[in-house]
Formats: sequence, structure tokens, C-alpha cells
Amino acid sequence: MKIAVLKELAAGERRVSATPETVKKFTGLGAEVAVETGAGASASISDDAYAAAGATLGPRAQVIAGADMLLGVQGPDPASLAGLKQGAWIVAGLNPFGERARVDGYAALGAEALAMEFMPRITRAQSMDILSSQSNLAGYKAVLDAAAEYGRAFPMMMTAAGTVSAARVFVMGVGVAGLQAIATARRLGAQVSATDVRAATKEQILSLGAKPIFVEQVKGIEGEGTGGYATEMSDEYKAAQAELVSSHIAKQDIVITTALIPGRPAPRLISDAQVASMRPGSVIIDLAVEQGGNVEGALAGEIVEKHGVKIVGHRNVPSRLAADASALFARNLFNFLSVFWDKEAGRPVLPDDDEIAQAIRLTRGGQVVNARLLAQ
Repeated sequence: MKIAVLKELAAGERRVSATPETVKKFTGLGAEVAVETGAGASASISDDAYAAAGATLGPRAQVIAGADMLLGVQGPDPASLAGLKQGAWIVAGLNPFGERARVDGYAALGAEALAMEFMPRITRAQSMDILSSQSNLAGYKAVLDAAAEYGRAFPMMMTAAGTVSAARVFVMGVGVAGLQAIATARRLGAQVSATDVRAATKEQILSLGAKPIFVEQVKGIEGEGTGGYATEMSDEYKAAQAELVSSHIAKQDIVITTALIPGRPAPRLISDAQVASMRPGSVIIDLAVEQGGNVEGALAGEIVEKHGVKIVGHRNVPSRLAADASALFARNLFNFLSVFWDKEAGRPVLPDDDEIAQAIRLTRGGQVVNARLLAQ
């Protein structure tokens, strides 16, 4: 069983899909691991470290030749996979909805593409969930980015020259990223509040010492979609939410938005008028900017200033913490593959009737076979 670890070619991608830790674990299962030269450099992992863990190093073509499985962070361009073995697995974050043509390309190559972001949110798959591991770091980094752009201190400080007020931070969307943002902002001494369309998150917000901001007694507050994700809300709820949020945002120094709906553009949470209501020097971090953005005026990959307010739209935030993000991502991949490892076959085997296999398998036998993609 040969596992190929590819160097990421996407612009700005600094992560890598395997670390010396997981290479050693794969070789312990009996696999041969080949790593593309320089694959870990931007995540502070040297080729020598991979070699010491038992991997062989080489150029892309050599690594791909004869490989039974390719590991990646982002899906590789099918055009860069010349010589790929028929039936080889491509295991990575494949962005199936946003890169459908690329998925079709994998099918044309005869590859079996497995989209790790389609991992179902069930108990036995928690350790395999790349969205959770990477969102956790994104939520943390969002607060640090906000602190870097904000021209004032976060904690309240009492000095001989007077008192510095604590920064007021408002987190919109209390998933994994939002919860980590709340916790990090609290650690830095900010006064934190948060909101979400899912009523069940209120207790989580309170448990972290933040103030929940919720619309009460309006139809549509349930907000719980399949797999624990948020879903679209009723028009009545949206109107009540907009009114409540508008009055609250005007008093905030920093707003962090994290709301995403799988397979759809990110919901618009903050309008230009709401941005204008904030005081000059305030900062908004839009973690959903690559899916269209939660904030009107946010631009992917840019920091723009509107009405004296900075709107930060960094791309690929987990990659800004490349070493830790790579370590967690690589463990997610190993946790997934090791659970399905068949010792007799010397490789992982995905049963057709398994819930995880059905969720993440995109292509097989030259065809796109994923129900979610075929329903689009």
C-alpha cells in the first residue's frame, strides 16, 4: 500500500496533509509513504524530518507513480496527477460544491475521491472531522487578527493615569469557530456577547462567560439543520434578528462572524448601514468571506475600511497557523484511514453500506456517485 503526500499548489496554502507523526503511524500499519519534496516546508516540517519518520522523498511524478492513495489538504488539480493509478483514492478537502468541475476531473481519471469535509457529524467520526479541527484554529486566529487591527487594548486596565475600558466583542455564529472565538476573547479580557440561530447554543455561550443575544418568542428560532449545522430561518425571525442585532452592533468594538450553511452562499448578517452604526476604529472579522461573506462590503483576501470600520476578510485562516493546522488535519486523516484499515488487505476498506463511506465518497468507477452532489 503506497500513500502519496502531495505538496499543496493552491495559492496561499501553507498546510500539509501528513506530518512525521502520522507518517510513522502509517508505516507502522505496513504502508509505504512517499512525500513530495518540500511538501512540509511552509508548515515548518523539513524533508529530513519526513525521512527520519520512514518516508521516501521525491518529485511529484515519482511520488504519484504507483500510489494507491493521495493525501492532500485541498484537492489537487486533476491536470497535475498524470500517471495516477486507476482506482487510487484522493483523500482531502475537496470543496465539492465549489469545485464541481474538479470532481468530474477525478471521475474522468478513474480515481475514488473522498471529500473529508463531507464527514458526517456523528460520534464515531468526531476525530476525523477536518471542519471542526480547522474551524477551532480559525476562531482563535480571528480574535488575534482582530486584536492586531484594533487600535486599543482588549482588557480593562486600571492605571494611575485612569481606566482603560474593556473591548466589547460580539461573535455571530456559535459553531466550533465561534465558541473558540468567545473563549479566546474572554482570555484576552474582553467583554463578550454572542448570538446564533440555534437556541441550543445559548447554554454554551453562558458556559464560556459570555452574554447571549437572542430573539425570543419568534417562530423559527430552532435553526438546527441536519448534522448540527445551522439552516435558513423564517422571514419573521430574520426581521426580528436584524432589529436586535442592529441595536447591539452599534455598541460593539469588534464583531466576528462565522456563519456558514453547507452547499449555499454564506448568509448576510451585517449590512452596510450596520457597519456605519459602529464607531470609527471598530473591527469586523468575516470568517465566511470565501463563501460570499456575512458582511456587506467584505472582500476575500483584503482588509477594507468602510465608515471608519475595518472589515477583515483573510482567506484560508487555518493556513495562517500552518504548523498546528497541519498537525490536526493530518491526525484527522490518519484517524479516518486507521479506523477502516483491514490488516489482511494491508489497506483501508470502505464498506458500501457504511454511513461515513456513503457521505464522503464522491466518485467511483469513473462516475460521480455522491447523493448530495447528484441532487444539486
